[in-house]
Amino acid sequence: MVSARQAKKHAQHVLERLAIAYPDAVCALNHSTPLQLLIATILSAQCTDQRVNLVTPALFNRFPTAQAFAAGPLSEIEQLVQSTGFFRNKAKNIQLCCRAIVERHNGKVPKDLDSLVALAGVGRKTANVLLGTAFGIPSGVVVDTHVGRISIRLGLTKQTDPVRAERDLMAIIPQSEWINYSHRLIHHGRQVCLARKPRCEICTLADICPKVGVNPPKPASKAKPQRGATGSGGRKDRGSKPTESTAVRTSGKPRGS
Repeated sequence: MVSARQAKKHAQHVLERLAIAYPDAVCALNHSTPLQLLIATILSAQCTDQRVNLVTPALFNRFPTAQAFAAGPLSEIEQLVQSTGFFRNKAKNIQLCCRAIVERHNGKVPKDLDSLVALAGVGRKTANVLLGTAFGIPSGVVVDTHVGRISIRLGLTKQTDPVRAERDLMAIIPQSEWINYSHRLIHHGRQVCLARKPRCEICTLADICPKVGVNPPKPASKAKPQRGATGSGGRKDRGSKPTESTAVRTSGKPRGS
């Protein structure tokens, strides 16, 4: 059983290594305003950040404000975000979210967690992304697929549920590091600690990572011996030539030596 003190010490070592490896890690979603980040984060559900970044320039050019999203044709929003998947539901949430921002918050994205999660399409993770990245408010730890997976591998939590994992991480990571931890671990997950084949050989955390749930590399399997010129009955097969590997394997000494 690991004590709370040991868990915090381990977390501190992880934070130090990540800070050295990814000192300039920032949110991968391109945006220039809090509203743009909010919309981009809603679109990022079940979609890659790269795909979202391809979609948002045209979307934000057509709908530059919450008022524009609120009053615009839903069908046009759907068309512009179609390639992000689940586009009808996302477009609907974006428009309802912007209508609420216009009606309740005078067209400005709110800066508190409760107001954000009350908006359509906004859960705790999206709210944490927005508050941390757009406003510098460490409201929690963003637990996406990368952060959740790697935090388990590092032994910082055993929880697969994002909300429970976030509680564990908030208990052992200083609040001042909540924002950076998520940004840096997301970059680490995309570049090094891959889901299927983590690149442990180049990982800056390799010597302090317990690798929970990571399958060890399989040893190289030995090649099965091939039949040479002699079949199973001991008779010489005069009608075939030995393969290259067989020829090498059976030529220990030249004939007549």
